[in-house]
Amino acid sequence: MKKANASDDYSSSYLNFLDEVRGNFKIPKKVMIQDITLRDGEQQAGIVFNKDDKIRIANLLDEVGVDRIEAGMPAVSSQDKEAVKTIAHSGLHAKIFAFARCMKRDVDLALECGVDGVAMEIPSSEQIIKYAYAWPLQKAIDLSIEATDYAAKHGLHVSFFTIDSTRASLDWWFKIIDNVAAKGHMDSMVLVDTFGVCNPEAIRYFTRKAREHLNKPIEAHFHNDFGLAVANSLAAVTEGAEVVHTTVNAIGERMGNADLSETVMALEALYGVKLDIEYNKLRELSLLVQKLSGIKMPPHKPIVGDNIFNVESGIVAAWWLNLKEAKKPLIMYPYTWDLVGQEGVKIILGKKSGKESIVNKLKELGMDASKVDVDKLLMLVKDESLKKKSPVSDEDFKKLLSRLN
Repeated sequence: MKKANASDDYSSSYLNFLDEVRGNFKIPKKVMIQDITLRDGEQQAGIVFNKDDKIRIANLLDEVGVDRIEAGMPAVSSQDKEAVKTIAHSGLHAKIFAFARCMKRDVDLALECGVDGVAMEIPSSEQIIKYAYAWPLQKAIDLSIEATDYAAKHGLHVSFFTIDSTRASLDWWFKIIDNVAAKGHMDSMVLVDTFGVCNPEAIRYFTRKAREHLNKPIEAHFHNDFGLAVANSLAAVTEGAEVVHTTVNAIGERMGNADLSETVMALEALYGVKLDIEYNKLRELSLLVQKLSGIKMPPHKPIVGDNIFNVESGIVAAWWLNLKEAKKPLIMYPYTWDLVGQEGVKIILGKKSGKESIVNKLKELGMDASKVDVDKLLMLVKDESLKKKSPVSDEDFKKLLSRLN
């Protein structure tokens, strides 16, 4: 497996690694990725993965190198249960988890699937327990103790998943987890920003308080309602969170979850966290999930977008031509295209092009630029782009070129 190398494959600002910046970080020696595309990702309204879809995605997630795959919630349907069971018995390198409510019946379904562990959910904020679930508060504690103890006694790893924990009062939240730690069981504690309502500073505080209070590994499960799921996940890691939950293409309930590709690339390149990830498979994985989910990514999406290595601006195109000649792509790009499975830099022609782009295109077509009125051709290209409100194709470029003769 090709490992990413900072000197060859990516670069970042030296500011990221100053002692003044990193002095209080508590980044664990090992950070794991639990991908939840097959469960929380599918919860995005309108997405439906069938059994075969889930198996295909799980296999590619395993090739990418995620540590855990949350294969689904067996209680949802018989096909979901069969998908989880098949994935669990596929001989993948990743640990396979199921999602379960704090109910013995859900634990039994997970056991029938043969998974390695369960993420066991319980509502944890006072308002969601009282008003969304219409439960007395004590019920959340009682169900959690019974179900987590039952799962642990049957050999499952238990990640205790506290829904809406970022809106729970700390005293009440500590009461739930203290009871489960003492009377039930948890192998790890999942901090859950269910509605994506925290900023990174708040997440650092919350993670720190959780680690001070509970001597258990911390997992980060954050939603993207304000576009901060990745930033919040990184913030949690700086305070010692050992597992980050992600989805491919950031799909998920409402505005989605922390994006897999953005999270792992930021951890490696911006925080110096080494992960056993095959980065060059990230785009392939993104394209597969786009196809099976029906959710197309914007062309400028970081890491996996179709057009992130396209250049139109004349100034930037001139930069690239110089850097290409000097073989120094990382002066202009924070990571190379081959690292993330992209095809390479492409100079496209349009309204924002400059003379260097025209000369470059003429060379690509095997023509002598000295025999062409480049200035006039550039104006034709700009006019054509404005008229069509799009880049100028090679076919259109040749037609414009013929008008000069």
